[in-house]
Amino acid sequence: MKNLIDKLKKEKILSREEYKALLENRNDETAEYLFAEAREVRHGVYGHDIYMRGLIEFTNYCKNDCYYCGIRKSSASSQRYRLTQEQLLDCCASGYALGFRTFVLQGGEDPYYTDERMTDIIRAIKAQYADCAVTLSIGEKSAETYQAYFDAGADRYLLRHETANNAHYKKLHPEAMSLANRKECLYNLKKIGFQVGCGFMVGSPHQTTDCIIDDLLFIKELDPHMVGIGPFIPHHDTLFKAEAAGTMELTLFLLGIIRLMLPSVLLPSTTALGTIHPQGREKGILAGANVVMPNLSPVGVRKKYMLYDNKICTGDEAAECVKCIQRRMEGIGYHTVVSRGDYKL
Repeated sequence: MKNLIDKLKKEKILSREEYKALLENRNDETAEYLFAEAREVRHGVYGHDIYMRGLIEFTNYCKNDCYYCGIRKSSASSQRYRLTQEQLLDCCASGYALGFRTFVLQGGEDPYYTDERMTDIIRAIKAQYADCAVTLSIGEKSAETYQAYFDAGADRYLLRHETANNAHYKKLHPEAMSLANRKECLYNLKKIGFQVGCGFMVGSPHQTTDCIIDDLLFIKELDPHMVGIGPFIPHHDTLFKAEAAGTMELTLFLLGIIRLMLPSVLLPSTTALGTIHPQGREKGILAGANVVMPNLSPVGVRKKYMLYDNKICTGDEAAECVKCIQRRMEGIGYHTVVSRGDYKL
């Protein structure tokens, strides 16, 4: 399998059959070789720098009913909340003092946050923190709405496609949602000029190797600036509560593959990885990732933003999260930097 890893490193893409062979015949030795190659590639682009993003989970209301999500519309157990603009700015103020230069505003698809409200929030953040990037992760919108966000000063947009296989998509989402629309949103965002992020759950219910290959081929076609992948973790109040979680092993292997496919990609080592293994985030970095996303949300709402069960860091103050992450990264030979952490061409 090393020959396929060498080919991927050189050509940045494999055929469907080659991806299948690599995924289905992987072992510990292959993985270690892949991770070493992935680290070499990311060091060539980003050195040993780790970019920190300040995550602000500002609303857990959502109009959608995705079958896997703990804040889905029909979740009876969710304690709903919304942050005010003032609360959001307070999060940014504490984050800025801690060295964050990117703020990620993440939430459900909440109709309360109209275009006017969102653009007011974006402008207010950019007015106070002109040297910072604003990333949005608030779902599917019209091209006009995305343009309004961009014109207000938003820099990046994260929209996980969740799966690039249409049949699989339908098993994870209600009929009102479509993969075609999801993809159209991503292409619209790219066309407008955002730094764009897609991504998928590893080990989600009904996922096959062919589904994962579809994801890899779509990611290569889209050529995003960011890719967010993490293991599927079930939530007790969803249709998939009894399903097995995705594995760290496969998630790490895919992080390595994505780094070789897209050498400059901004690749997070996610909270979900840290949730399924105590050293999950460190292992993600050692597999080729270069971004971490500590939580800047007010401690009082963190337990309410539960996309999946047993999420870590829900009781920590922002400063605790940052110090913990910095120690963890230094422990494996990397260092967090005060930087917007933009995509490098």
